[in-house]
Amino acid sequence: MTDFHKELVAEYDRETAKTRKILAAIPADADFTWKPHPKSMAMGRLAGHVSETMGDWAIHTLTMDKLEFPADHKFEAYIPASTEALLERFDQQVADVKKALAAFPKEKWDENWKFVAGGQAWIDDSKYRVFRDWVLDHAIHHRAQLGVYLRVLGKPIPGTYGPSADEM
Repeated sequence: MTDFHKELVAEYDRETAKTRKILAAIPADADFTWKPHPKSMAMGRLAGHVSETMGDWAIHTLTMDKLEFPADHKFEAYIPASTEALLERFDQQVADVKKALAAFPKEKWDENWKFVAGGQAWIDDSKYRVFRDWVLDHAIHHRAQLGVYLRVLGKPIPGTYGPSADEM
């Protein structure tokens, strides 16, 4: 029988390394207000969201049972001032998550976790499903979007699941 906790920790390590490569590919002179479409997130907001998903969301999932915001809560999205600031924050948060993951009791993966905003439950699932869906899979999804942003801007893309077209 596979130790799913050990595998999940290893997957987090692999995915954060791949995520860091994409975040590091954002040029120092990037325009963080740029977006490919009016309905798209600005590049700085998207990069911040990728970072906070692997950081803040992971920590909240591991250390809390419920994250609740009142209806009048004014969420302030993390928008980095620079690629350097983004990487610094990402590295610190990933280090914090790795410590929390190492100390996380395996039996707690089945416990419930909720995200409630304005009295409405947006996420209500096991800690395992939340970590899998809303940390790992969610970050992978947005990391790919960020790769498209970089491609549209003519910037080289680092490979994540093998070499990219820029590395061949």
